[in-house]
Amino acid sequence: MKQLLGGARRRAALVGGAVVVLVAAGVGTWATDTWPFDGKDSYCWGAWKEDSGPEFLSGEALDEDNASRTSKETAPTPRRPRGRCTVALHSERYSSDGDKVTEETEVTVVYGPAPEDAARRMEWIGGYLGDRAMPLPDRLPGATDGAHALLVLPTGCDTRDGRPTAVTLDSTARSVYPDSTMSASAGLGGSQSVARLLVTVANRAMEKAGCAPAKPLDAVSPMPTLPEEEESFFTRACRIRGLEFGEKEARDLEYQVGAVTRDLQSCSVRTEHGEGRYFDALMVAEPRLSALFDGATGSKAPARGWRGTGVFADDYKVVRADCAGRPLTVLMLAPSLHETTPYFAAFADAVARRVGCAPVAPGSSSR
Repeated sequence: MKQLLGGARRRAALVGGAVVVLVAAGVGTWATDTWPFDGKDSYCWGAWKEDSGPEFLSGEALDEDNASRTSKETAPTPRRPRGRCTVALHSERYSSDGDKVTEETEVTVVYGPAPEDAARRMEWIGGYLGDRAMPLPDRLPGATDGAHALLVLPTGCDTRDGRPTAVTLDSTARSVYPDSTMSASAGLGGSQSVARLLVTVANRAMEKAGCAPAKPLDAVSPMPTLPEEEESFFTRACRIRGLEFGEKEARDLEYQVGAVTRDLQSCSVRTEHGEGRYFDALMVAEPRLSALFDGATGSKAPARGWRGTGVFADDYKVVRADCAGRPLTVLMLAPSLHETTPYFAAFADAVARRVGCAPVAPGSSSR
């Protein structure tokens, strides 16, 4: 009997000691603000954490009635280097008139290569690098406009066919009323915040895919800002000679000067107060961003007199030419109902001249 009691005491002492160890470990875990005692949810492969900064991740975002934040994600792996993550917010409130208003927000991150189809790739590139997008800080190869963002990853993450892999971020937000729907802010915190969100999730995605560099990417410097706001009273778009419009034509147009750097320049002309595209013009010279065009600019000049190689399709025109030892690529996206080749030529030569390169389009000596 004494032996049985002694064994029970020893077992109780061992269990008690184990509990003390677990509690001590738990206290240490809580002190470092990590699972399981912090109670904070994480999203996008653990890259983003609840209450870590932006409004869409805050506790206040769940203060409305029937509010919820959900996520759905598929992580990239070395065998399948593609991933997707979506964080969604849903809440309900009542307006001063007593109408029910539903608020919906989605933030989506995609890890994967640039689209294989050339036309889709041109639209994809223009969507992230053109219009109001500005270059990411610290010479990171990418851009953001505060609602969308793209970052091209190091060469170690390239696909087997040589296409660069990128991480993109897209956001949408809307307020749904009984008789209408209005766009809203996604609560990302502005371009600087988006740059940090993008870099953080890119680092985690590269770890999952097995191609993370020895030193993680970082975005600590201030984001550059747009050189000027959109302009709706003009005859010359983006201050570029050759992008002239008659007064009657320009009356229903507006333009936006985007980035103007040695690596990136853009000019967007819109119809109907920014709702429709007239054309988007883009110059890319940064090496990793330029790699996005690899294999999509043809093997010969797109037309007589043009320097380099290119393609003139119905909905886009792209030309790549050498500029002081590195490729300079100019792209114009436009509906086929607009004949924009004269505008494209004017933009191509203007940006080439600005960065000190030989003309790209024919007839430049007369401009």
